[in-house]
Amino acid sequence: MTQQSDPRQDSTTSTQRSSAAAQQKVTPELRRWIIEQTQAGCTQASLLQSMRSSGWNEQVAAEALESTLHQLLVEPAAPQSPPASMPGPRLDESPTRVDCGDRTADVLLSMEQPRIVVFGNLLAPEECEALIAAAASRMARSLTVAPETGGEEFNDARTSDGMFFHRGESPLLQRIEARIARLLNWPVENGEGLQVLHYRPGAEYKPHYDYFNPEDPGTPKILQRGGQRVGTLVLYLATTEKGGGTVFPDVHVAVAPQRGNAVFFSYDRPHPDTRTLHGGAPVIAGDKWIATKWLREREFR
Repeated sequence: MTQQSDPRQDSTTSTQRSSAAAQQKVTPELRRWIIEQTQAGCTQASLLQSMRSSGWNEQVAAEALESTLHQLLVEPAAPQSPPASMPGPRLDESPTRVDCGDRTADVLLSMEQPRIVVFGNLLAPEECEALIAAAASRMARSLTVAPETGGEEFNDARTSDGMFFHRGESPLLQRIEARIARLLNWPVENGEGLQVLHYRPGAEYKPHYDYFNPEDPGTPKILQRGGQRVGTLVLYLATTEKGGGTVFPDVHVAVAPQRGNAVFFSYDRPHPDTRTLHGGAPVIAGDKWIATKWLREREFR
């Protein structure tokens, strides 16, 4: 006698699967992962299997793959014109030092692809100490941009404390911001307020991009304040005993935190092919203090 399945059991199982599938959301992070894995040579079948092994419902995974890869592989990509101008130092004649107005900085490293420049002695020791002192009482757990809303949120990838100064809120900041504008040939008003960050032993910031992903729902709101980010300057306010370097995994470059020095990098479009993936390596010993200046396309309000 052939055993028949209970239609009520089949219906219950189907309902459970539908409920589980409904709880799985296709996030911008998942779409980025699909695109990056495809560009790295993974097949659609291997991606589907990987997603199933990670607990994704097969139907949800298949639909995410189809919709994401359709845009990547079938629809022609809209041309992205680089900005008319970009921030950056003038190094056409390979100078060893550059004029910053009230100070001269050393050029320690210069790369073209990606555009990375390391400067020495951009800040004086007393300026580093003054920034730390001014920021210390205002520090709180660092936040990151919330891609869904354009607001801010806690992120396990970033385990530092931080704060933002308002642009030009003190004579010290006005002097440093004018110096940065002269160094990078970019208007003061196109810069966000300086952010100071403190990393204790074990703290890190996992590799990420500084531009705002065009696919994130919250990006249009963020861009209203000054357009895309096009450059980053990280200033080192203290020399870290061990660890804590600024790492660029795509090009195998690491910049050690040395008080007064800085690293600049720019990105002319919001895309991984700028190779500006970077992070803050875990601090092993000592404390890491940095100040970050992000540069926008136009005036930041």
